[in-house]
Amino acid sequence: MMTPDDTALGATMQRLGQQALAAAKVLAYATRSTKDAALEAAAAALRARAPDVLAANARDLDAARARGLGAALLDRLRLDDARLESVAIGLEQVAGLPDPIGAVTAEWTRPNGLVIQRVRVPLGVVAIIFESRPNVTADAGALCLKSGNAVILRPGSESARSSAAIHACLEAGLEAAGLALTSIQLVPTTDREAVRYLLAGMTDFVDVVVPRGGKSLIERVQREARVPVIGHLDGNCHVYVDADADPRMAREIVLNAKLRRTGVCGAAETLLVDRAAAGALLAPLLRALLDAGCEVRGDAQCQAADARVRAASEDDWYTEYLDAIIAARVVEGVDGAIEHIARYGSAHTESIVTANPVTAARFLERVDSAIVLHNASTQFADGGEFGMGAEIGISTDKFHARGPVGVEQLTSYKYVVRGSGQVRPP
Repeated sequence: MMTPDDTALGATMQRLGQQALAAAKVLAYATRSTKDAALEAAAAALRARAPDVLAANARDLDAARARGLGAALLDRLRLDDARLESVAIGLEQVAGLPDPIGAVTAEWTRPNGLVIQRVRVPLGVVAIIFESRPNVTADAGALCLKSGNAVILRPGSESARSSAAIHACLEAGLEAAGLALTSIQLVPTTDREAVRYLLAGMTDFVDVVVPRGGKSLIERVQREARVPVIGHLDGNCHVYVDADADPRMAREIVLNAKLRRTGVCGAAETLLVDRAAAGALLAPLLRALLDAGCEVRGDAQCQAADARVRAASEDDWYTEYLDAIIAARVVEGVDGAIEHIARYGSAHTESIVTANPVTAARFLERVDSAIVLHNASTQFADGGEFGMGAEIGISTDKFHARGPVGVEQLTSYKYVVRGSGQVRPP
């Protein structure tokens, strides 16, 4: 097991861990008003410093283009006035959420008079490793602060300048509220060895790691981490169009789910169409996707419906494209869709389009994914859209957190038991 050594990087990471641990002990008992004041001041600082943040982002984008990053990754990295305002609003929305710490989630009294409560508490120190999305700096910092956790943020090199500029706004918020700047720390180096320290060399400080990025990053985190991990590996999301779907609704949902933003983990990667509806719905859906500039890789029936459809391979059913590409297949009703998703899906987000409530109920009950939707785009797989203010990511785990990881998912709980002199009999 790796431990911090006497190198400069080791000393830096050791210091970050010690400072985070000390900050976490204070944040665990910080009042809601103090935490909310920090978030509101950070939002104000972000708006005031918007030109600086956008200038830093422009430098990141220039460097990313020079490195040959693709369109989807550039879109993840890009900030503009609207996106930056959305980040500021997200900070304010997190401030407006109830404080989870100290909330009693269950209470009961035993026959012997003991009163037992289950009470939310912080996790402690959270390490968040992410790649090209600079907004994660604000989202993660805000959610960890609100939930009473100290956080160590390690952005990817492609977003380093943007993340540093946003982090400076978070520090301004902490300072304004009288909280330690070490409550939200940014790893001050792009050295890849820093990730190794966070995963395996800081078990005395870090309580949980949350990865946010591509498959290779998440595989590495899950493989090397010596502390618990919250995250997902793939976002292979599906839209199933049932025989009882409204054609116009199906078209709008499919186009939005695939093409609104192709680089997000909630983007649809596979279209499934009920065989009973294929005669009426398949060709129009494929045409709409193709005409919108989306490549379609389909089965034989999809190829017959539109000559522009390319043949799908077995690998296509497993693939998270994160691009304007979708796999398409005709299935035998809702049970065929459920079977396909169970075999090829990544347990992330799936949607059914149907006017039949019985069919919808069967899909929602039997599809074992973190998020299942009826008559809605998979792009709603987002903590902000769920009313959580923001999210760190979507978890496909079945332990601790599943779905959008927001404020409540960054807490644990303890049992508080109140008695009046009870002792347990022999």
